[in-house]
Amino acid sequence: MAIILFDDNARETLLPLTFTRPVADLRIGILTIAEKWGKYLATGFSYLTQPYLQIKYPLNIAEGNIFINGSVCPDEELLEAIDKLAEGEALSQQGKLIAVKLDATAAAEFSLAEQNYSPIEYTGQLVSITYPEHIFKKNDQELKKDYILLTKGRASQPVSSTNTVLGDQLFLEEGASAECAILNTLHGPIYIGRNSEVWEGSAIRGSFALCMESQVKMGTKVYPGTTVGPYSRVGGEINNAVIWGYSSKGHEGYLGNSVMGEWCNIGADSNNSNLKNNYADVRLWDYSHKSYRNTGLQFCGLVMADHAKCGINTMFNTGTVVGVSANVFDAGFPPNFIPDFSWGGAKAMEEYRLDKVLQTAAKVISRREHRVFDETEIAILTEIFNTTKQYRQF
Repeated sequence: MAIILFDDNARETLLPLTFTRPVADLRIGILTIAEKWGKYLATGFSYLTQPYLQIKYPLNIAEGNIFINGSVCPDEELLEAIDKLAEGEALSQQGKLIAVKLDATAAAEFSLAEQNYSPIEYTGQLVSITYPEHIFKKNDQELKKDYILLTKGRASQPVSSTNTVLGDQLFLEEGASAECAILNTLHGPIYIGRNSEVWEGSAIRGSFALCMESQVKMGTKVYPGTTVGPYSRVGGEINNAVIWGYSSKGHEGYLGNSVMGEWCNIGADSNNSNLKNNYADVRLWDYSHKSYRNTGLQFCGLVMADHAKCGINTMFNTGTVVGVSANVFDAGFPPNFIPDFSWGGAKAMEEYRLDKVLQTAAKVISRREHRVFDETEIAILTEIFNTTKQYRQF
C-alpha cells in the first residue's frame, strides 16, 4: 500500500515556508510530518504537491494507495481509523479531507476539487498544521510524541558524568555527546541525535530535540518546546523555536516563539521580539489574503523561510515574516513583512538579484558534502522568484 501525502489549502496559509517544500515536509517535534507517517506505518511515502516541486518530491502510485493530508500529524487513534477504511472511503473532519484509500486508476485522478468518495466523519482530536505559528505552538506536544516513537524499546548511549541531569527522559543516539551541561528533563524529554554535541556550560530545559550532526555551542540557554534540525548550530538564548536544518544561529541573541527554515543564518547579537509592548495579539503577514492576520497569540516572534539571512545586530519586531532568500541588514527595525528575494532593511529595500541568490545558495549548499545545488534547486528558486515579484513593489 503506497502512502501519498497531499497538499491541501494549508499550503497557501503556510507560505512562505511551503514555497520550497510540500506541507508534509514541515518539521515539527523531532521529525517531519512525512517522517512521522513513515515511522508509524513502517513504510515509505511520496508526495502530491505543486508541479514545480514534484521533481524533487516525486509522486509514486501503486495498485493500492492511501492519500493522507500532509498537514495532519499521526497518532494511534487516527491510524486505527485510517486502517479501517475500505477502498473508496474517505476520512474527514468538518469538511477537511484527512485520508482516502484508492486503487491505481482512482489515484491517478485524485483531486481535492472533486471528491466522489464515501465520507466517514472522524470524531477524534486532530493535530493539524494550518498556519506558521502552529509549528512552534504545537511543537512541545509533537516533540513528546516523537520522543516516545523514536526511543520505545531502545537504550540511550551513555551520558557523561560531567553533566547535571534532572529526570530520566534523556536519550542520546549513537555518536551523540554532552559535556558539562545542565539537562533538565523533569518537564519534558531531551533528545540528542546521531553525532550531535551539547558543548560545555549549556543549560537546556526539555522538551528539546537536537537532530543529527548538530551542535549547541558553549553557554547556550534553551527553553522548552525547541527543536534544532539536522546539520545546524545554535548559541545564545532560544525559547520555543523550531529550526529546520542546515541553519545557524551560532551567537548571542534571542530567538523565541519562532520558525526558522533551512539554509538560514542569523548574525551575531540579532534578536527578535515575541511580545508587543501593549501585550496585544500579534498579527502575521498572510500570503493567502495579502494582508496581516490576527494570530490570537500574545507571544509570536519570527517566521523565516529557506535561504533567508540577516546581518549582525538585526532587530526583528514582534510577528515578522521573512520570505525565501531575503537578505536583511541595516540599523533599526526592518518591516514586519520582508518579501521573498529582498535585499536591505529599515532604511530601504530592493530586489535581490536572482543570479546573486543562486551564487550564494550554491556556495552555502556546497559546504555539505552530501547535498548538491543542482538544476532542480535552481528551477525551484527561479519559480519562487517569479511567483513572488508581486510583493517586491519597492
